[in-house]
Amino acid sequence: QVQLVESGGGLVQAGGSLRLSCAASGRTFNKYAMAWFRQAPGKEREFVSVHRWSGGITYYADYADSVKGRFIISRDNAKNTLYLQMNGLEPKDTAVYYCAASGTGNYYSPPSYEYWGRGTQVTVSS
Repeated sequence: QVQLVESGGGLVQAGGSLRLSCAASGRTFNKYAMAWFRQAPGKEREFVSVHRWSGGITYYADYADSVKGRFIISRDNAKNTLYLQMNGLEPKDTAVYYCAASGTGNYYSPPSYEYWGRGTQVTVSS
């Protein structure tokens, strides 16, 4: 059974940093897209960042404009884990952050992903 378990969320002051982790089990995703999405109260789930395999040992990363330059996505295939380093956090980053795996097609859209974690809360105070 495939499981994705997020961790690393919490309460942080504006300008601070957090590192989210997403540990996968049940299968490996080293040749598949993995991504982070987030959902704030009353809003739709939105794309944050994607990390997808582009052949050999090369991966491609992309970010939502709202986090570009502040967040960094990475993965450790030996640990089957995806990360999101979040720097310069702002109150507007407050949301539940979800890890998604095995994406195909439109990597920026939630329905494109087969597996999801339960999320981790990130709260940024002003």
